[in-house]
Amino acid sequence: MKRLRSRGLLAALTLVTAAVGAGIGPGRAAYAAPPADHTIYWNQVLLRTYREVGGAPGPLARAGAMMHAAMWDAANSARCRPGATANPPLDTCLGKKYLVNVTTVKYTGAPAPVMDTAIDYAAVTVLRALYPATSFDADLATAQQGVGADNNQKEAVYIGQQAAAAMKTARAADGSADTTPYPDGTVPGAWRSTGSGAAATPHWGGVTPFSLTSGAQFRPQLPLGYPDYAGLLASPGYAAQVNEVKSYGSATSTTRTADQTQLAWFWANDLDGTYKPPGQLFAHTAILAQLRGLSTTANVRLFALVAIAMADAGVASWDAKYRTAVDLWRPESAVRLAGTDGNAATEAEPAWQPLSATAAGVHFSPPFPAYISGHATFAGAWAGVMQAYLGTDAVTWTATTEDPHALGVTRTFTSISAAATENALSRIYLGVHYRMDADQGLAAGASVAAHVFGHELTRWQQYGLYGDLGACTGTGADLVLQGQYEEYKCVVNVNETAMLYVR
Repeated sequence: MKRLRSRGLLAALTLVTAAVGAGIGPGRAAYAAPPADHTIYWNQVLLRTYREVGGAPGPLARAGAMMHAAMWDAANSARCRPGATANPPLDTCLGKKYLVNVTTVKYTGAPAPVMDTAIDYAAVTVLRALYPATSFDADLATAQQGVGADNNQKEAVYIGQQAAAAMKTARAADGSADTTPYPDGTVPGAWRSTGSGAAATPHWGGVTPFSLTSGAQFRPQLPLGYPDYAGLLASPGYAAQVNEVKSYGSATSTTRTADQTQLAWFWANDLDGTYKPPGQLFAHTAILAQLRGLSTTANVRLFALVAIAMADAGVASWDAKYRTAVDLWRPESAVRLAGTDGNAATEAEPAWQPLSATAAGVHFSPPFPAYISGHATFAGAWAGVMQAYLGTDAVTWTATTEDPHALGVTRTFTSISAAATENALSRIYLGVHYRMDADQGLAAGASVAAHVFGHELTRWQQYGLYGDLGACTGTGADLVLQGQYEEYKCVVNVNETAMLYVR
């Protein structure tokens, strides 16, 4: 199992809002007063940083997972500490650690480290490591306004820094630094540059995931199930896919409706200067968290789960894009070069352009293969976590976007799945993806979400009461051995019965 951490066995509604964080300017603190919720605060700092640094979505999602998961470990460690120092010891943890539970005590007389401070220092330490050219001093100063200087505060600083250090160590050799160039394809169907740049992060599918065993764990079938370019391009299904996006995704389409054009721009956020696709979904997470009135402890877990799922969705999507037998060309290439595909049902249009465009109106396709859609995979992962965490799909909210072609536009959603589906299909109307990219991306993202939610940051569940400790531990060990759960513990009652807990 390819993981960056070890596991051990334990025994014995409507909200209307602007894009969250849209008012945070570069180089200044996110708030003028201490934040009410430190998780949402640092998420806004993260989105501001996305706008400043830009780039491909995979590295941005990785940064989000590093920050939010370290924040979880810091908050969890702070909450574990009072129980660990009690007599007898109690389990006061928020849930299972991601990488580390900081148990080493640096300052005596600190039985209750300040959780918000632990979160602050985990976040800022990770961000400083990831973006050394950016100053986060003002952000930290804002977050720490009015705090004391007692040992509980000092211990919380230490906990946050240690959680961040564990994350930095774990991700130091995860493959994210591989910048080996990727050559353009030469056979019909193979991806080649369309003029928007060289292949972006072509080796991201080989990055060690945060939760999955590998980027290929939920690899979808090859496009339409064909094992090679020739079979795919000659098929009726391929022609139908190309002709759909050719009609609906053209810059000059007369088929696409006004609403389809609006939603295409609403979900785009491909341009540097925006919060990018992961940032838009983090913004929606904040909207729903605020709508539900979630506490800081609830939010630190929710955002960490969303972040881990989206980071692994990026790895899974890029695995499918670059690491299979078919690294599929974009619709722009498919339409312009249709005369080379050997399919009588497609017709070349050499001047065809996608709706997708820069702020200056220059049409472009993102510089990486089409199959599967990164937007769709991120959306599927986000939706799966949100549905599982909130316990429902039926949530209504309104949000806006940062894409320069849709500034001020708001859209209302009545379910999480509706938002995710719209996000995925928007790529057809933008002219940069086929329907199969959207469908398979959503499915892959949903699989990533189910895995992450079932394995990460889990909480204890009662499994059953047993007559004695031996029977309890035997059952727990069997459940772990069978792969049904990852950890168990037995709590002995005064009458010597034992309650089995699993997670």
